[in-house]
Amino acid sequence: MSSIYNNQEALVLDSAYLLANSNTIKFTTLKFYITNIRLYKNEKIVWQEKYSFHLYDDSEEARQSFQIDVPAKIQYTHIAFNLGIDSLTNVSGAMGGDLDPTKGMYWTWQSGYINFKLEGTSSLITNPKKEFQFHLGGYMHPFNTLQNVYLKIKQPGKINVLFDVKRFLEAIELTSQHHIMSPNTDAVKLSEATSKCFSVQ
Repeated sequence: MSSIYNNQEALVLDSAYLLANSNTIKFTTLKFYITNIRLYKNEKIVWQEKYSFHLYDDSEEARQSFQIDVPAKIQYTHIAFNLGIDSLTNVSGAMGGDLDPTKGMYWTWQSGYINFKLEGTSSLITNPKKEFQFHLGGYMHPFNTLQNVYLKIKQPGKINVLFDVKRFLEAIELTSQHHIMSPNTDAVKLSEATSKCFSVQ
């Protein structure tokens, strides 16, 4: 798993990136949950990870990648996973490991997990601190933000899934939309767009 900017450049937190018209943007936080990892041969599931919860955190090198133990005999053509935490896990309350609330991905005020978190600053934003905060989560109808991602694998073996932050930015208009902090219609729409920002290297 890796994060990139503009389809090629590795994302570096706290570094300024140039936008159009001399505007700039800086990312301070990028975290999201990858869960329920499955491998497919064409359209048939051939392997599924047990207790499949992984927190990606761009601020910690140890959380920028993780191992999945796939039997050597398994042949596969696609990888699938969920972006976020399923409803059953959400209603089970706070848990340990990558699901520990101390990881900063749990809404204590409404007992639910944040699936995706992106924060930073940009000169495009008119508020005094120039901040943007996107905390995407929600598991109850009609604001269930859980997304399924299904990707074709170019070559079996070591799989590097990329998340392109520039594609995420193309799904929003920072000048008018720079804070989503609770489950709502905008969170659902942006979660759908976020799931399309993944690719296999």
